[in-house]
Amino acid sequence: MTTTLADVRTTNLAVVLRHLRTHGPSSRAAIAASTGLTKATVSSLTGDLIGHRLLHETGQAGNRIGRPATVLALDGSAYAAIGVQVATDRLTALAVDYSGDQLLLWHRAFDGSPARAGAGRAVSAIIALAQRAATRVRQQGRHVLGLTVAVPGLVTAEGAVRLSPALGWSDLDLRELVAGSLRQDDLAVTVANHAALAAVAELRHGGHAGVADLTYLTGAAGIEAGLIVEGRPLHGFRGFTGQAGRIAMGAADASTWADRAGIEPLVRRALPDFDPEALSDLAPAADQVAALARSGDAHVLGVLREAGGHLGRGLAVLANLVNPEVFVLGDHFASLATWLIPPAAAELERHTLAPAAGGARIVASSLGLHAAALGGAVSHLDHVDTGRIPRVAVSA
Repeated sequence: MTTTLADVRTTNLAVVLRHLRTHGPSSRAAIAASTGLTKATVSSLTGDLIGHRLLHETGQAGNRIGRPATVLALDGSAYAAIGVQVATDRLTALAVDYSGDQLLLWHRAFDGSPARAGAGRAVSAIIALAQRAATRVRQQGRHVLGLTVAVPGLVTAEGAVRLSPALGWSDLDLRELVAGSLRQDDLAVTVANHAALAAVAELRHGGHAGVADLTYLTGAAGIEAGLIVEGRPLHGFRGFTGQAGRIAMGAADASTWADRAGIEPLVRRALPDFDPEALSDLAPAADQVAALARSGDAHVLGVLREAGGHLGRGLAVLANLVNPEVFVLGDHFASLATWLIPPAAAELERHTLAPAAGGARIVASSLGLHAAALGGAVSHLDHVDTGRIPRVAVSA
């Protein structure tokens, strides 16, 4: 393959953007020193990026000998992206600008349980929320680079939902339905698995500096895992990775990992008198379990201990396969992490082949219930970080 000057420039643009994404505002001289690019090259690259409103000058750094250096930072004023997250109990829309600042976060009550919601009604609600979010961002003067819809289940690379048991969907070409309804040629629309997108958000915004191998676990719809390997999402053949809840915990006809450690079964065991109809919204139920645990309720603490042990044994399977540096417990798992992590860590160490060589840590996510929406938004901004400058006109 022949490398052109344009390819080299694209690579160098990515180097500059990623440096600023990782290290924050820097002078041209600091960028050159850190990246190995010449000062003349950095000056040319940053001039191009300023012209496209991807960078801006923030002022001068005075803590140096000689003339103060002008400091550059990522510019969020021109471009943004949107993530829409679909769960059985709510829709979430989140928008971030190119610098990473959150522009909006909307939650809409939504009953997406298979028994109550048809796919047509759900798709209409998704499109309406996406349209409103895009309109609001444009009213703020930003160009929307892309929109991603995050759903639980099996999603193809083309954005078709092959199977989502939590939502009752099968063979639904969601990307085509959303993109066709929005009818905006300059708006990239994608659909992806929610755990995979949440893992992307966790890698970028979860405070895991230097971590390249990470597994994110969601319990909102059974158990699904988002896998980051060597800094990149692991998609596998056809993109159907992460269905960890299907792991059998024992004999072939035994219950699955989701049956033993999933949030809904945990809530049912911890709150035997809880109204099953209310389980379409798991957040209040998980909060009630946490409140009882804090009060020292012996039954609830026992349920959490047992679930944590099952959780750890499933994590050990993943640890022995993909060897992550850190497991991140997301959404409702995070709200119960105080009680789940100790027994899970003990079982993870017991069942991992070489824990003495440096076993994986288990931590709670700080991104809340909308991590997948955030991951969907930043996945479009990540394309810009590869040096692909948006070819759209934006007013100053």
